[in-house]
Amino acid sequence: MTYIHQSSKANSEGHRLQWDFSTKPLLVFWETTKACLLACKHCRAEAIPSSLPGELSFDEACNLIEGIRSFGRPYPILILTGGDLLNRQDIFTVIGYARKHGLPVAVSPAVTRLLTKDALEKFLDLGVSSISFSLDGMEATHDFIRGVGGTWATTLGLAKTAMKMGLNVQVNTCVMKQNYHELPELFALIKELGVKVWEVFFLIKIGRGTQIEELNPHECEAVANFLYDASRYGVTVRTVEAPFYRRIVIQRSRGKSTAQSEIYKMLLEKLLQLCGPYQHNAPSSIGSTGDGKGIVFIGYDGTVFPGGFLPVPRGNVRSNSLQELYRSDQLFNDLRNPMAFAGRCGICEFRELCGGSRARAYTRFGDSLAEDPACAYVPHATK
Repeated sequence: MTYIHQSSKANSEGHRLQWDFSTKPLLVFWETTKACLLACKHCRAEAIPSSLPGELSFDEACNLIEGIRSFGRPYPILILTGGDLLNRQDIFTVIGYARKHGLPVAVSPAVTRLLTKDALEKFLDLGVSSISFSLDGMEATHDFIRGVGGTWATTLGLAKTAMKMGLNVQVNTCVMKQNYHELPELFALIKELGVKVWEVFFLIKIGRGTQIEELNPHECEAVANFLYDASRYGVTVRTVEAPFYRRIVIQRSRGKSTAQSEIYKMLLEKLLQLCGPYQHNAPSSIGSTGDGKGIVFIGYDGTVFPGGFLPVPRGNVRSNSLQELYRSDQLFNDLRNPMAFAGRCGICEFRELCGGSRARAYTRFGDSLAEDPACAYVPHATK
């Protein structure tokens, strides 16, 4: 079965490009290193201060870039993450190699002493397509989650500097039981900064995140509805491991409210108090990527996974063709086929657009094709 994604990328004539998820990913995430100077409470990578043995060498990184290029034009976007990519001494050379060979590159550095104005200028000079900064709440909450005091204030300063330089800045937020009530204040801050993209990750309990309390399905529904309202202020809202947000966008655009809980009412009331009346229409289009469907993740040692939060190894770029794994591996193909899903996800009328979080299904049930336990929706087929 073939899935076509209406990519935000455009060709030289300005026409939007069709993206066939069965043949190539849109996003290739590379965990450049496990090393990071922060101690985030929810860290997927369980990052540590020093690098682990077995990281891809510079030559192997170049081979990975060639493997991504083998998918053909338009090339997938290479997203450099970690740990903290700035702990790799060769990272700017790696970025330069990727850009020289035509790959779009986005970076997601940690906010530590390594992220300086000079580093931002190097990112700009190399032509990175975007840089993301994490804000997981207001000051006290963010610094507690990140494990290092002062990180919140430093993040704001660097984000403002990056925007003044002309870098395309995105803010990432991990939402959990501890911080969801601060989302309206955080959004108001993002809007005030002039940030155009807010990516909200709904916690998956892996890595150090196993110790964090996640939202229940009704809280997820409330937060996703709040995000729909936030998107009406001219900020592009994306979600990670919360594909049910796409269902809510469709339902709300049809005039159907899916959350009337006290939590949603509280979030909405705060949003309107802080930001005033809506200024824009709701989003007219939403993506449809998911783990293994337009997404592939490369671990620090070259191990290939369908996604960063779905720890099921499928091979290694040191010995396998990335293109072959993505196109032919059975799990990758199952993840792109909603008819393979079980439980509510398998019979849901939104399964092709949403498909549920495969990572959350795996962490809860040990089965990446099971239903998403965070989704509150009851499919029509069960009524």
